[in-house]
Amino acid sequence: MNYRHLYHAGNHADVFKHAILAQLILHLRLKPKPFVVIDTHAGLGRYDLASVEALKTGEAADGIGRALGAAIPAAEPYLAVVRGMNPGGLAVYPGSAAVARALLREDDRLVASELHPDDYLTLRRQFRHDPQVAIHLRDGYETLLAFIPPPERRGLVLIDPPYEERDEPARLGAALVAAMRKWPTGMFAAWYPVKDRTTLAPLFAAVDGAGFEGIVAEFLRHEEDGIRFAGSGLVILNPPWHFETTASAIQSELRDALGAPAQKPVRRLRA
Repeated sequence: MNYRHLYHAGNHADVFKHAILAQLILHLRLKPKPFVVIDTHAGLGRYDLASVEALKTGEAADGIGRALGAAIPAAEPYLAVVRGMNPGGLAVYPGSAAVARALLREDDRLVASELHPDDYLTLRRQFRHDPQVAIHLRDGYETLLAFIPPPERRGLVLIDPPYEERDEPARLGAALVAAMRKWPTGMFAAWYPVKDRTTLAPLFAAVDGAGFEGIVAEFLRHEEDGIRFAGSGLVILNPPWHFETTASAIQSELRDALGAPAQKPVRRLRA
């Protein structure tokens, strides 16, 4: 896809992904013991919506720009984070690392990695004085396996690759299987774009039928034609109990807010 995120920050895919991310973290907060969030492909951390790149696509206006002014109760924890970073009006967009950090308690941790050298330096500068955050210049899939299982034994891993290589779905599927075998009680959320569904077959071949507890949740901004970037989805392994209800609420409320087409129901992984 060549998904350089600076051009797409705050779009419909970000809104859906980060609304889900916030709810998963809130679930971890229900128990007092500390947890860790591992963000394998963290990007810049936060994005200037007035940048040349962001303005070139204008995708944030149709995503977070519309969501902030709509009634989306299921996404409110995430939207509150965005508002908190924009007291004077929408100017910056928090990436996944910034959303996660905003929701940590004082004993929780964030581990984030980024392979692009310039993006890594930007991300590192943002969190350089934060003792609860560790930033690594490292391949995301290496990060995934290197830091699990964590000392806390509780946590969430977000895997959000750029899909610049054709074998990304296969690599992601293999990584999820390996990670679940290494940390079977961990929670994993893996993002994918909905464009040409045939390219996603290796991902679902790996996770469907593997015996994992999990769900698949998508949000489609446009009708699918196999060519355009229609929407996105998340494979969530070891989701919270009845998380289908939460994901479905985010999906339907965001559909109404953005005027999106009918959505595919949230489904469980096939046994």
